[in-house]
Amino acid sequence: SAIYYGKLAKRKAEEIKDYNSVANANIELGWNHYSLGNYKDALNYYYDAMSIFKKLKNIKGENRAKGNLGTVYKELGDFDMALKFYFDYLSYVETLGNKSSIAVGTGNIGLIYIELKDLEKSEEYMQKSLNLYMEINDKAGIARNYGNLGLVYNYKNEFDKALEYYTKGLEIDTELNNKLGISRHLGNIGVLNRKLKNYELAIEYLNKALTLDKELHNKAGISRHLIGLSSVYKEKQLYAESEKYLSEAKKIAKEIKHLSLLVDVEKIHTELLISQGLYKEALDHYRTYNLLEDSLRGEEKTRASVKKDIQMEYNKKIIQDSIENAKAQEISNIKIEKQQSEIRAKKMQQYFMLGGIALILIFTGFLFNRFRVTKRQKNIIEEQKIVVEHAHKVLENKNEEILDSIAYAKRIQNAILPPNKIIKEHLQKSFILYKPKDIVAGDFYWLEHKVGKVLFAAADCTGHGVPGAMVSVVCNNGLNRSVREYNLTDPGKILDKTREIVVKEFEKSEEEVKDGMDIALCSLEENTLQYAGAHNPLWIIRNGELLETKANKQPIGKFDNPEPYTTHTIELQKGDSVYIFSDGYADQFGGEKGKKMKTANFKKLLLSIQNENMEKQKELIDEAFEKWKGNLEQLDDVCVIGVKI
Repeated sequence: SAIYYGKLAKRKAEEIKDYNSVANANIELGWNHYSLGNYKDALNYYYDAMSIFKKLKNIKGENRAKGNLGTVYKELGDFDMALKFYFDYLSYVETLGNKSSIAVGTGNIGLIYIELKDLEKSEEYMQKSLNLYMEINDKAGIARNYGNLGLVYNYKNEFDKALEYYTKGLEIDTELNNKLGISRHLGNIGVLNRKLKNYELAIEYLNKALTLDKELHNKAGISRHLIGLSSVYKEKQLYAESEKYLSEAKKIAKEIKHLSLLVDVEKIHTELLISQGLYKEALDHYRTYNLLEDSLRGEEKTRASVKKDIQMEYNKKIIQDSIENAKAQEISNIKIEKQQSEIRAKKMQQYFMLGGIALILIFTGFLFNRFRVTKRQKNIIEEQKIVVEHAHKVLENKNEEILDSIAYAKRIQNAILPPNKIIKEHLQKSFILYKPKDIVAGDFYWLEHKVGKVLFAAADCTGHGVPGAMVSVVCNNGLNRSVREYNLTDPGKILDKTREIVVKEFEKSEEEVKDGMDIALCSLEENTLQYAGAHNPLWIIRNGELLETKANKQPIGKFDNPEPYTTHTIELQKGDSVYIFSDGYADQFGGEKGKKMKTANFKKLLLSIQNENMEKQKELIDEAFEKWKGNLEQLDDVCVIGVKI
């Protein structure tokens, strides 16, 4: 929601040419993308903001952007760039004497020194920052620095002191309801307990932190806590569990290109393989770890950080000296000016006549030169206009070609969906609400009739748009083959076979493909319903009560330690309503506060419309969705199937 309104604000500011507001909107958009772990987008917005502020000569705004750029580079593990921007920011705010901003700058630099393993330097900066926050009674800053000092003492193996600071920080952030800070402290306490071999406590704290970061969509935090859990299970010699958490952490770290987290992943993977006696594989991961570690914390970067520290102090000295010199020079200039003013007055009369004539000649030459320059610039502009118009036309044509291709792809995708006539023939009292996010979709619905059984499903493939649609074709084909070629009608066995087909298809690629689908699959024969699901559940509403049958927590696709899908058999009663769906409906942002609808609200909606026929239910469900969404963008594809018995 924040990104949506940020883009809207930016667009409005661009329309009225209020570039200061454009830059501020870029700062806010950068922060929102940073909070979601979209670091590349965050960098682009911050760089745009810095560039605009620079053109506007808004030094305050420019340095605000620099501070934020430092924070993103820190998360990406590019400590050299992070220090560059942090020291620039700190140099500026120290000249202003703004204690709050100085505290932020020194604290951030202290964090970089932790990463570079210079703990003495880190403690020095952290303590400076903490003292400043205490002076201005900034509780959020105090809590953050308690956590940072806890990290320093943790690395120094002063565990009692580390726990004391983590706990102090946690108490303040809990009071402030700062969930990001709370998750950070919980994670740090979890890691500390692992070091102390209090494994159950470590798992408890890390899982609490993980839950919070998932709620906040904080990808870096999620990956960090998964790495922590992997380490705990490795030390408990539960290697399969450790591998599972590590694999998930690595996937997220790669997705957000987080070098520091990838270093930790490779280090733990090496230790994990050694623990299992897999020395050859461990050596490969150790080499990768060494390369990443050198890239992240090599000697050159450490030297560069010290150089930046010294340079900042030197710059401050120059600024101070410049101010003092300027004052002295000003006094001297006043005296000299007084002595020379009389001489200038006498010479002024002599030069006045000659100067007037020269001025007329120069002005005439200037006008003639400007005429020639203007004419040349006009010709250049005309040429550039032709080039731009041509490029615009080419782009327009390309865009038209792409849209035509996608529109044709929609026709192909529609061809694999069962027509409404067939659906009504086999499921007379039913509806299908199908709302793709884009022209083509990753969601699809499916129906087959086999030996007196009606098989129907709501499926959600990885992604949406063109990539999701391509995956949906592979998964739809897997379902068709399972029923038509292998003559399966048991939902669990159909999903087992479909998974096998989909995995084989994707294994043909030279690259590792982990795409697949979540699905709810039903088989209906008279009043007997069989159901199996991958992540997506089955809901039955009977006499005003919603009965839920849960799915297996594994997708149709590549998955560690896969298990057969469970087939559930249910005897339906007259008047029962059956619902299967993808997660797009409940995940939609909207309402007055721009929050997710969530399954609880979806359940309430279905329970409230049970007196209506299925066509009316579809209409009411669609209206409720559009009303909830309001002016926000649709988040994902939506597919809801309802059947009345």
